[in-house]
Amino acid sequence: MRCVLSGISLSFLVSSGGFALAEKETQIDHQGGEAMKLTSSAFEHNQMIPSKFTCEGEDVNPTLNISEIPPEGKFLALIVDDPDAPMGTWVHWVVFNIPVTAAIEENSRPGLQGINDFGRRDYGGPCPPSGTHRYFFKIYALDTKLDLKEGISKAQLEKAMQGHILAQGELIGLYKKKR
Repeated sequence: MRCVLSGISLSFLVSSGGFALAEKETQIDHQGGEAMKLTSSAFEHNQMIPSKFTCEGEDVNPTLNISEIPPEGKFLALIVDDPDAPMGTWVHWVVFNIPVTAAIEENSRPGLQGINDFGRRDYGGPCPPSGTHRYFFKIYALDTKLDLKEGISKAQLEKAMQGHILAQGELIGLYKKKR
């Protein structure tokens, strides 16, 4: 059996009551759209996020590099969340109507901001209560500017993006508190 889950390709080989697990980085391709590439100069895919970008540091967003944006893309949207939070997925950043760009700069406000689960309209860095958590940085290329106001939720953004996603990409970072 083979399945793709959140940017990680998992292959299960079932034989004699056991299984083997293989992992590789993938580009996300949903809704029939193309795949984009999302990277950061601050950390590699599935590697630790430097504390500068967390609640234990300056709590600013890292630089994000975006490539393979479809030429027909008009705007970008970005969602950063943590599916390992004890109370369910914790939203760290919601940004939309970002003009098409090859980079979102460190400590920037690239577009209109939605509300995160800290109750703010900005980037809220990793701050896990315990253990190592995964932080999913998800970029979307859209075929239109969204008719939304600042302060919307992640769910409202996802609903508004339906039918407008041309391509998307994903970068996963890890973090465990040092204190």
